[in-house]
Amino acid sequence: MNATIKELLLAAEYVYVNGSSEIMLCERGIRTFETYTRNTLDISAVPALKQLSHLPVIIDPSHSAGRREMILPLSRAGIAAGADGLMIETHLFPAQALSDGDQSLPPEQFGEIMRGIRETHSMLSGRGGTGAQ
Repeated sequence: MNATIKELLLAAEYVYVNGSSEIMLCERGIRTFETYTRNTLDISAVPALKQLSHLPVIIDPSHSAGRREMILPLSRAGIAAGADGLMIETHLFPAQALSDGDQSLPPEQFGEIMRGIRETHSMLSGRGGTGAQ
């Protein structure tokens, strides 16, 4: 959580050198003085990592914010910044989750979020409509 971009890339290199070539980088947020969210999603890390590495970059809006109502806008921001994917926490019954229920999406809300993300991806890719895959 407190690693610099350089430290994150060096950690990925360490994993690669020690035998694993299936690596992706995940931005999960940085620690700030803000208390409304769990962490602050560092959107600027996405294009930086894409420029400095050939590895795929995903974001985790669920854990960075810790609040389900922020998942869609953070996901859209991540896609707009060039993220290759998203890691979104879901749960059949978030209110009954043993941990992280506030950031978990029930299946129907996950479907709504995915439609919103597809719309964003389509607009950014210039295709129009909702034909994102």
